[in-house]
Amino acid sequence: MHAEVGDQIVVGGPTVGRPGRDGEVIALHHPDGTPPYDVRWSDTGRTSVFFPGPDAHVRHLHDGAVARPAGRISRTEQ
Repeated sequence: MHAEVGDQIVVGGPTVGRPGRDGEVIALHHPDGTPPYDVRWSDTGRTSVFFPGPDAHVRHLHDGAVARPAGRISRTEQ
């Protein structure tokens, strides 16, 4: 797994039918983009060090193709 600052981490729900969670990668611990990551979770606004498990994946948002929440500027708009 590789991520960049600004990418989204998506984690599956704990059981079928239960929602998962997502968050934004706000810092890397390794320059090559491998885990762990500092992630700000969208459901709580809290930040934690995240070691992804098999139910996690990265949604790469740095290309600007995916809409970001209102009030945020994508890298392509800067």
